[in-house]
Amino acid sequence: MKKVVLAIALFFSVLATQAQTKTVPSQPADKASDEQESLAKDYLSQIMGVALSATSNMKLFSFVYDWIGTPYRFGGGSKKGIDCSGFTKQLYSQVFNLDIKRNSRDIFSMVSPVSKDELKEGDLVFFKIHSRSISHIGIYLGNDRFAHASSKGVAISSLDDAYYSRYFYKGGRVLEAFKTELGFTSDKN
Repeated sequence: MKKVVLAIALFFSVLATQAQTKTVPSQPADKASDEQESLAKDYLSQIMGVALSATSNMKLFSFVYDWIGTPYRFGGGSKKGIDCSGFTKQLYSQVFNLDIKRNSRDIFSMVSPVSKDELKEGDLVFFKIHSRSISHIGIYLGNDRFAHASSKGVAISSLDDAYYSRYFYKGGRVLEAFKTELGFTSDKN
């Protein structure tokens, strides 16, 4: 928590310094907007431990950032408390405008499986923790990092962490499954 507060303070001090030292005339709005997006992208990628080059979906990263620290509550679906499948459902609804199922096992039935080395930003990661069936889900961010609602609340973890590496089951790509379900093929728009 101290690191996050320190990073936020550093980010705002850099912005304040830039604002004070700027003596050139104002830039056009779209160039300034591009600079702000670049700064936000850089900041979020540093906070979340994901390479800047892997940060293409700012809406995804902003959503995750807004939910970090939300407490865990089994069956919960709000910022007062949320579980892993509830967090995933909220994210897919708000970021990708897709209504997915509520249970991690049911969500797995909606995906096209992908291997760990083929995961892309926004893909899902499934775990079998102390169970023979899927019991946990998260959203892949890049650089082997994923966002999820764990017993400690919404957090970002690494697939390389010994605990998650041990229980990792498979990755999944919901968007491909929806395209197939809707009858889209690669040669159709």
